Amino acid sequence: MPKISIIVPCYNAEKLISRCVDSVLAQEFRDFELFLMDDGSTDGTGALLDAYAEKDPRVRVVHKENSGAADTRNRAIDLAEGEYLQFLDADDWIAPEASRLFLDAAEKSGAGMVISDFYRVVKQRTSRKGSIDFDGLITRDEFAEWMANSPADYYYGVLWNKFFRRDIVEAHHLRMDRNMRWCEDFIFNLEYLLYVKDVYVLRVPLYYYVKTEGSLVQQGMKIGSIVRMKLSMIEYYTNFYKHIYSPADYDEKRLKLYSFLIDYSHDDAAIPLLPGTKRLGQERTAAAHEPRMKNAWVYSYYLDRMLQRNLRIVAERQNLDEQEVKAILFLRVFGRIESLKELADYLGCTQVAAITCLSQLVLKGYLNMKAIRPELHDMLDAAAAAARLTPAAEPVLVSLKEAMRDVDEAVTDRFTDEEKETFRSLALRSLSNLRERLVR
Repeated sequence: MPKISIIVPCYNAEKLISRCVDSVLAQEFRDFELFLMDDGSTDGTGALLDAYAEKDPRVRVVHKENSGAADTRNRAIDLAEGEYLQFLDADDWIAPEASRLFLDAAEKSGAGMVISDFYRVVKQRTSRKGSIDFDGLITRDEFAEWMANSPADYYYGVLWNKFFRRDIVEAHHLRMDRNMRWCEDFIFNLEYLLYVKDVYVLRVPLYYYVKTEGSLVQQGMKIGSIVRMKLSMIEYYTNFYKHIYSPADYDEKRLKLYSFLIDYSHDDAAIPLLPGTKRLGQERTAAAHEPRMKNAWVYSYYLDRMLQRNLRIVAERQNLDEQEVKAILFLRVFGRIESLKELADYLGCTQVAAITCLSQLVLKGYLNMKAIRPELHDMLDAAAAAARLTPAAEPVLVSLKEAMRDVDEAVTDRFTDEEKETFRSLALRSLSNLRERLVR
């Protein structure tokens, strides 16, 4: 039985579906089944999906009459065998670490649902989107409080930035409302949340969302049907909070909750030149070159890229700069800073930049060290040597430990246990050889 069932409804997606499917098949975590649900496509989508199924046994293609995304997802859920459910839309894609990080968070925390940040893509620009500025486990009621602050944010309403337990879905017979063509995914989320105790917030953008324009009116729906549908959505939303809150608390928060009536569905946008907006491809670490030869240079390049990727993930989760994460890692590994020169060499920056990095960690509460004033240059090394991590740094250290474990697993993937032990022993010996030549 696969660990994860990944579900993708597809309708006339011939031009974009390959990007989506390729991103799933490139996942670092491989124990999944992928349902490609052809919802009565009239272009070449069906043939493309069948070609994927012929090449990879994890791919299951279902061809069906056109009945809409909600019913199509329901049919996939009926067929799913995985412990967890993960959803994508056909014109979007996911980062290689998406399923792995979702699964790690769910299994280590025991959370009923995992939710992540995402990337909003506009042409060749992308920006990170999220709503909760905390990484870790929160109660269902705390999650509901966050959602009440911005109920129409895509972060809460969509399926694709969430990770669901299939046993909860099946135990309570949860399915999408096939009669809804607006917010049926939000209604599913609300119903699902009624049966979970807590939610794990994963502050890492794992999903690339490309918004497809088109209002309900443009889709051919009559105004009367749209009004009835939105009224039904509002009823679901208010009933959810009536279940969450006591009658007194609900009455107290009624005006805030009713803001959903005038709020509008939004995900913001990726606008060039605004802070946080990057050119697509620059938002994450990847290897840009195929190896032209198999030697130590190529191995070193790929190992460095994998380390960068995992340190970036730690930085995103902990709301830190990557240099700050590297400084914390340095202190964790070496225990103390002998000199600023040593730290600057490790970080690959100037000594002034190194002391700035340490100062930022002091301001954020991760580090204790003597006060630093620019005119006291003779005290800088002494101040750096006095730097000690505080208890507040513990979550960062835990994330770093997981990141280093993931790098080790990536390097030794498909090794036997004996090969892993041999490799690690040889790696330590090679490290000793390198140190003898480089440390003078």
